[in-house]
Amino acid sequence: MSAKSVVMDGNTAAAHIAYRVNDCFAVFPITPSSTMAELVDEWAAKGLKNVWGQVASIQQMQSEGGAAGAVHGALQSGALTTTFTASQGLLLMLPNMYKIAGELTPCVFHVAARALATQALSIFGDHSDVMSARMTGFALLGAATVQESHDLALVAQVATLEARVPVLFFFDGFRTSHEENTILLIPDEQIRAAMDDDLVRAHRAHALTPERPVIRGTTHNPDTFFQAREASNPYYARMPDIVQRAMDRVGALTGRQYRLFRYSGHPEADRVAIVIGSAFEVLDETAAWLNARGEKVGVLQVLLYRPWDAKRFLDALPKTVRKVAVLDRTKESGGPGDPLYLDVVTTFAEAMAAGTVPAMPVIVGGRYGLSSKDFDPAMAKAVFDELKQAAPKRGFTVGIHDDVSHTSLTVDASVDIEPPDVVRALFFGLGADGTVGANKNSTKILASGEGRYAQGYFVYDSKKSGSYTISHLRFGPKPIRAPYLLKSASFIGVHKFEFLYKLDTLAAAAQGATVLVNSPYPADAVWNELPHDVQQQCIDRKLKLYVIDASRVAATPSSP
Repeated sequence: MSAKSVVMDGNTAAAHIAYRVNDCFAVFPITPSSTMAELVDEWAAKGLKNVWGQVASIQQMQSEGGAAGAVHGALQSGALTTTFTASQGLLLMLPNMYKIAGELTPCVFHVAARALATQALSIFGDHSDVMSARMTGFALLGAATVQESHDLALVAQVATLEARVPVLFFFDGFRTSHEENTILLIPDEQIRAAMDDDLVRAHRAHALTPERPVIRGTTHNPDTFFQAREASNPYYARMPDIVQRAMDRVGALTGRQYRLFRYSGHPEADRVAIVIGSAFEVLDETAAWLNARGEKVGVLQVLLYRPWDAKRFLDALPKTVRKVAVLDRTKESGGPGDPLYLDVVTTFAEAMAAGTVPAMPVIVGGRYGLSSKDFDPAMAKAVFDELKQAAPKRGFTVGIHDDVSHTSLTVDASVDIEPPDVVRALFFGLGADGTVGANKNSTKILASGEGRYAQGYFVYDSKKSGSYTISHLRFGPKPIRAPYLLKSASFIGVHKFEFLYKLDTLAAAAQGATVLVNSPYPADAVWNELPHDVQQQCIDRKLKLYVIDASRVAATPSSP
């Protein structure tokens, strides 16, 4: 059966796989992962069956800790079980995660990675929650795109059953979890073919049962605990090979091949950026743009972060690299560096000591994108440009202006690498007024034809309903790899007239762009009601302004 091209967000793409390869779900909703739990609950209510012909069992618990405990219990009964979470919710699951991993119990936790509450609460995305789970014993597998959140969810399930190491599968909260993009959906027949029946039976046979009594979950004293803790080492040593085999197996079925570390860019790059998650797409597109202009740069995406495979990491990098920027989407206060940076430095230092690399490149670490702060090509270029310096800034930040500790890189905001054949549109709406839902439908319609692709991303603030929303839409003839906000748009829709006074709605308007405003004033009177700065923007950029009283149209009874 051929793959079907559809438009969906990262949450839906991951949940589609999770539902088909699990028996049980114990959930507690938390933004931005809630959609995954909502979908599996809806599918079970409709009687949708997994690849074994069963309707999944869904149980909503009273907390994330309860959900993790229920998952642990169901796994011990031999059921294929999973959950979905993020942020503080993941932290509440950590105690059970240590037990699940310590008992070598196969499962996958799906995480829409989100910021942890520090000086303030944030519902938006970064990797601080995922990095807090590094010591649990879960493997950490990360996706960069909506397509990867679909494919790698299956890779995670295939790998965990063979390895008996549980997997925390994650993708960027909001940036990937809520991005609508065109993907190829894996048919159920291919999902079923990817799953090894013998491994499923082995998991079920590992269940606690009075028919085959075993001792599990005991207390150890100092005379045995240390030895038993180290006994799991061979399982983790085998894990990278097993994950690669799972990638190969899924790749053979789908035609999309993955590697634990994916390098893209100039084959003789002297400067390389290393990153996890959606920022890879930004860096990759920027690197291609720079290489076309005579530079030699590249980017390395880390897919399997734990267990860390030092050999595959070094093999993936070009031998010509002299300077490296490691980008973390989290902050480890007081440490010598952030997590991914420390792993890269350690890998090179150990390789130098062993004589397996000829020279130590200059390695600097930086932070980006905390709490979904946008990371765009201009910022990616600033990172590559910084590596040109004789002494690149260490512990830098990009995407903010740090006037306190002066860590930030200078960014040329005028950089725009998007091709001209991509149509870009912005819509300003009121939370719960239907703008976002309508634009989600638009992305599906725009991508419905062969050779047509669409992307939709929707900006909310934490007040959600009743506040403003901004919908960012792109569509064009090629796959869209742009996980960042629009900087320029040829169409702007303003669905509430008062926004013209409160927001700079025309900041991204391109020269000659079309602007449609929901206005209570008719076309011959609206000009005098516009704020002066909006009038000036319309004049300076030669904008085409249209108005409609959509509120009046909606309130007018339709003719019989």
